[in-house]
Order: sequence, then structure tokens, then C-alpha cells
Amino acid sequence: MDSLDSIRITYFQECDELLADLEQNLLMLEAGEGDGDTINAVFRAVHSVKGGAGAFGFEALVAFAHIFETTLDDMRSGKLDADADVIKIMLRASDALVDHVQAAKGKGTVNEDRAATITQELEALVGGGEAADASAGEGGDDGWGFKPLAFDIGGLADATAEGMILHMRPTAAMYVKGHDAVLFLRELERTGPCEIEIDTSALPGLDALDPEASYLTWTVRWGAAVDEVAVRDVFDFVGEDCPIEIVREAVAIQELEAGPVDPPPIDIEAMLASVRETAGPAVASADEKGEKPAQPAAKTESKAAGAAATIRVDLERVDRMIDLVGELVINQAMLAQRVAESELGRSSSISMGLDELEALTREIQDSVMAIRAQPVKSVFQRMPRLVRELAGATGKDVRLVMEGEGTEVDKTVIERLSDPITHMLRNAIDHGLETPEERAAAGKPVEGVVRLAALHRSGRIVIEVDDDGKGINRPVVRQIAVKKGLIAADAPLTDDEIDNLIFLPGFSTATAVSNISGRGVGMDVVKRSIQALGGRISIASNPGRGSTFTLSLPLTLAVLDGMVISVGDQTLVAPLTAIVETLRPKPDEVRPLGPDAAVLAVRGAHVPLIDVGVALGLRRTPIDATSGVILLVEGEGGARAGLVADEIQGQRQVVIKSLEANYARVDGIAAATILGDGRVALILDVDAIIAAQRDRAEPKPLALAS
Repeated sequence: MDSLDSIRITYFQECDELLADLEQNLLMLEAGEGDGDTINAVFRAVHSVKGGAGAFGFEALVAFAHIFETTLDDMRSGKLDADADVIKIMLRASDALVDHVQAAKGKGTVNEDRAATITQELEALVGGGEAADASAGEGGDDGWGFKPLAFDIGGLADATAEGMILHMRPTAAMYVKGHDAVLFLRELERTGPCEIEIDTSALPGLDALDPEASYLTWTVRWGAAVDEVAVRDVFDFVGEDCPIEIVREAVAIQELEAGPVDPPPIDIEAMLASVRETAGPAVASADEKGEKPAQPAAKTESKAAGAAATIRVDLERVDRMIDLVGELVINQAMLAQRVAESELGRSSSISMGLDELEALTREIQDSVMAIRAQPVKSVFQRMPRLVRELAGATGKDVRLVMEGEGTEVDKTVIERLSDPITHMLRNAIDHGLETPEERAAAGKPVEGVVRLAALHRSGRIVIEVDDDGKGINRPVVRQIAVKKGLIAADAPLTDDEIDNLIFLPGFSTATAVSNISGRGVGMDVVKRSIQALGGRISIASNPGRGSTFTLSLPLTLAVLDGMVISVGDQTLVAPLTAIVETLRPKPDEVRPLGPDAAVLAVRGAHVPLIDVGVALGLRRTPIDATSGVILLVEGEGGARAGLVADEIQGQRQVVIKSLEANYARVDGIAAATILGDGRVALILDVDAIIAAQRDRAEPKPLALAS
């Protein structure tokens, strides 16, 4: 990969971020939550996308972004009101800009008719904007909208020490790539009060004028303090196409009046003393031993307030670091196991060193996982556009409400959330929400609401998609399932089981095939995708009021804290986040329920007891609960149960290994791990075990068609 390809990849990465921010800020304006800064952020996003596109010669992208940028410039200058109708056009323009960027990537095409329509809408918004700019020349300005200033460089001796001067010399290449000097000057005006002078001395006569050449230069002068970084940021994407020269007035004064000033001599001894004082005893002791002193720790707080510095790192490198940390955790556990088997006392120096190693390993693991943790905002931000397109395709009025966008989850989980959420939103809008006429007839607001929310619950991430539509029509669902041969006509099904028929492969309630649905591919794909992540999906529907789909996923696919237990001759791991407490019950606390079941009386409540060995098929008959140990666990829905095991070996951090990828899916088992002694232990799926026990307690078999 050459340097140009690398720069292009970086540009598209920045485009993704800029387009996400663009849409988010436009949605804020639509909701009435934005201000002038929001409008400026929208303008800068489009301007940055256009600037980079010009550098790579993406002419169609530059052309569309230019008219979009011009319209936004009118908005931020107050010529165009940011009302609801204008913002709707801006949102459509944002969608079209995304299409242009995708086309530039080579990952799609632009709908030319749609782009042309949006371009006309944008041009209609600016209306007489260009004429207004031209007429601004009346009254003594230069025709560019800026009043000229009789500026004399020799007058710098009277300038304040905080002033700054910028010389801007656009080249012809800058204009070829779609940039506009006027927009740069307007942006410079926003950095602080300034005066602008245009130099037309190089402008030839009409007979010698080259329409593609650049003859004009500008000088911008600030009489007060201004942020030089903000000034340079204006020219981020033009580079050598618009050379600039910045001179601090205080520097100019010094050069004119006093001439060059030699720098003061460097006091090496004073510098070393300062380093020793900053680094403390570590440097002093190293110096005394003749060793190379360690570098002093970086200060945690920057002297200059500003945004936190960030770097881009290839995901493969982070993945490699995650794998190495996993191996470190396993080796640390193995080492601890060997020391325990050697019967060294806890007070021995080796054991104490192991304790420190364990704490350090945990800290490293937490830090690495924090690097991988990302807010679900990156996925959620793609959904407003999807909802707008679906609303337009179905003719429905839809409002998307998003909650919990800052909820963090492992990067590997986030990457695989997009498709399931997309399918569920399509299902909610196409099948769940009624048409405006149907909603009005039912006494509902014409605008349907779809809510997308993320939250943490019991050490997992939960994604909810609900709508205020008509809910699931259970008689129709059952009839379709029978017609398609998915169930027997006389199958005894509960409401929940009927609702879950929509997850069967090939099931669809659509009466005709469309671009949105009708091919029987959708919710079954969602279920398989979620199960592949070690998660589960459930549905709750209230006819006439709407439906709620709930996805439950592990926060990370790398490590977890678990309780290691013995069941027969097997060693298993129960996720610590699901365990409320552990106890050894007294005989009067265990009470029989029917011929085979039992419950535990604890704190005025009764919870069912589940023998883990029997639930997993490791033994046929349950052990006496009073002779074992009980793990009181709580599932995601709040249901509690007591898992009966033989013994507890202890609490341990374990590395998650996919069982489905390396072997096969096993009911009641979420994953596997490697213990300190090298053995493989299975990680329990607590919710699946509780659900299976509940189904056995109230058997309602799903009779499939033969």
C-alpha cells in the first residue's frame, strides 16, 4: 500500500465520523435542541468532506458538497432560517452526501435522479443568495462582501503585542478542486474580530486574463488575541493549494525595531536538576549507580485545556493485544495453581508476588478491555437514515427515539449489532406501525414512534426495539404458520409461543414481496446472529398497543469473572454477574414440590432448585441439596433460581473461548474456558438453564408439522 492509499483510507475513516456528526447535529436542529455552534459544526463537517474529496479528485462529491456547503453558509449567516422544512431538506442532502462518499469508496452508486432533485431543493433555498453577495459590493466594499482596509505593513510598530497577520495566496489548483476563497475568509472572520484586505495588483487586463488562473491574494489582520490553531484549522484540507503565512505582530515589531535576538544560553546543570526534582528518587538513584535514568512519568493533566488527544490504531493490533492478555490471564492462573499444589504458605514471598501479579494482570486486562469498549452510538447513528427511508417507502409518519447511546460494549459485539437492529427496525416499521389513516381511525397520533434503547443489566448489554403500533395479530400468525407447514394445525400453543413463531425460518406476514420484506428472511436471521454472539432475543406484544423486542448480549467476548464449581467429575464456571449469593441450606429450608422438584425457602420467598448435573445430563438423579452448595442466581427478567452444585472451588477470572465455533452449540452452555491446570471448563448459560427448567415444569410441547 503506497502513501496515497493510506491517506485515502484515513480520509474515508474521517468521512464516516464527519457524516455521523453531521446527521446527529441535523437531528438536534430538527428537535429544536441546536444553536449557532451546532450549525457551525454541520457546516464544518460538509466543508471537511468536500476539502478531502477535492484533494483526491472526486468531482461529483465535490460538486454536491459545494452546493450543500453554500446552503449551510447561508443558514449560519442568518440568511436562511433553520426551520423544520429546511432541516428536512438538509437531512435528505446528508443522505445523498453519504451516497456520494460510498460511491467514492467504490461501495455503491449514486441515484442521480434523487441527487438532482435534492440539488434543486438546495439551490432553491439559497435563492438570491449569490445576488445578495454581489450587491454587497455597494457601499464601499470590494464585491466579496468585505470592506477593504488601507493596510500598511510598516505601521506594525504601533500594533498591540497580541495581534496576528495572515497572508493567504490561493493557487489555481485550489479552485479546480472546488474550494472557495470567500468561504475561507468568512470562516476566518468567525475566529475573532479582524480586518481583511484584498490585493488585486496582480490582476491583468481582460485581454491577458486567464479564467483558470489565480491572481487575487488576501491579508487578514486581528488586532487582539486569536487562537492560531483555530486559524490553521480553516485550511485543513487545502494544504499547498492555498499557501498561508502567519506572523504574530509582536514578533514583527521585535524584528523591525530590535533586529534578531539571540536565544539565551542553556544551563545544562539547571536542566538536569529540574529533571531530578521532577522524577524523584528513582532518577537520583539510577544516576548514582551510573545507570540510564528512567523517563519521568507524563503529567496526567495538560497545561492547556482542550480535547483529549487520540490516535488511530489498526483493529488487528488491538485484537492481538486482547489475545495476549487472555494468554497472560491463563498463564497467571496456571502459575497460581502450581504454587498452590506445592503447598507454599500464603505468607511466602512467592505467594505474595503472585498476588501482586494477579492484581497487575487484572489491571492490564481492565485497561485493554477499556480500549476495546465503544459506545453503541456508532451503530445507533446509522439508524435515523434507515428509518427515514423506510418511512418514505411505506408512506408512514415515523419518529425514532434513541436512548442510551453512550452505553459501552466491546468492539466485537458492536460490529455485529448493526444487522440485527436493522432487521428489527424494518420489522417494526413495516409490520408493526399502522398507516396514518389506520392510526387516525384507532384514535392514535398519526405519527408512529419507534424506540431504540441500550442499557446495561446484570453484566450484559440489552438492546430494546419497541413500537406503538398494532402489535402481533396472533390468529393471523398462527394461520400463516399452519399454511406454511411450520406447525401442526392442532398444536397447543401459548401466546408467547405464537409470538415466537415469527423467528422460524421462512415465516413472513407480508402479503406481497417488496423491497422491504416478504421473502421470509428477517427475524430468523436476527435470532441466529444473536445466538452466535452468546445472546438471546425475546418478544413481548400487546395487541393494539405495540411490541417490544429485547436483545441480550454479553458485554465482551473476551473475559469474565466466574465462580468455579464442581458437578460430579466436571468443573464448570457460573458467571459472577448472575450470582446473588451462595449458601449451604439447612434441611428445613429445602421443601419438596411434586415427585421430583424442590424449592428453597430464603428470606420469605421460595425459589425453584435446579440440579446443574441433571439439567446438563451429567447425571440422572439429583443430589441432596443439603449435601451440596446452592448458587442463588437471577436471570435477566428478574426470575430467580437456586443452582445445586457439589462444591465451590473459588472465584476466578476466565478467558472466554467460543464453544460453538470450535465444537457445537450446547443447550445450557454459553462458552468454554481453560483453567489453570490446563483443563477445559464449560461456562454456564444461566438464563437458558432457568428457561429450560420452567418449560419442563409446565410442558407445552411445540408440535411441528411432520
